[in-house]
Amino acid sequence: MKFKSIEKMDSGKYISRYNLKYETSDGKEKIYEMISRDPDIRDFETLHGKEPADAVVLIIHNEDHSKVLLNHEFRLAPGCLVYNFPAGLIDPGETPEEAAKRELWEETGLVLEKVEDYIPASYSAVGFSNEKNVVIVGTASGEFHESTSTVEEIEAGWYTKEEIRELLKTELFAARTQAYCYLWSKERNEV
Repeated sequence: MKFKSIEKMDSGKYISRYNLKYETSDGKEKIYEMISRDPDIRDFETLHGKEPADAVVLIIHNEDHSKVLLNHEFRLAPGCLVYNFPAGLIDPGETPEEAAKRELWEETGLVLEKVEDYIPASYSAVGFSNEKNVVIVGTASGEFHESTSTVEEIEAGWYTKEEIRELLKTELFAARTQAYCYLWSKERNEV
């Protein structure tokens, strides 16, 4: 595919919609619709998004790694409850780790105790957006509380591998959360 141009079609408070024009290998024109958190994409370079990312995703375990933290939250786009990792936008001037600490506390009441790994930027919904996420892997402690935002209806909880295996059979998940939980729940417990 050869990139030809980009045209901004509409802009809201958080999302802008663009038409991307490409030329296919057989010389035909392809118009591809996409959304972005960036309200000012003008060319191929700015299409690739911010560095390091727009948002942070948290893969959090309890201290002995016997449980994973999940939010069971009402998501506005599908209009239903979905299991998801805590996540959120990185505010201007904030590092991913600062955003992770803030989002974890805002959504769950827990405190990020230790960052065990940092996974660099990846696309969150590559089929229709250029939004990038980084992943913070770590451990947390504390007591759960309701989300600090009235537009986030979240019930956070710790889940064992056995509980995850059962949830995966019947419940809706965000894709990244579902994939991780599937693999994690299949790991053998270390003796």
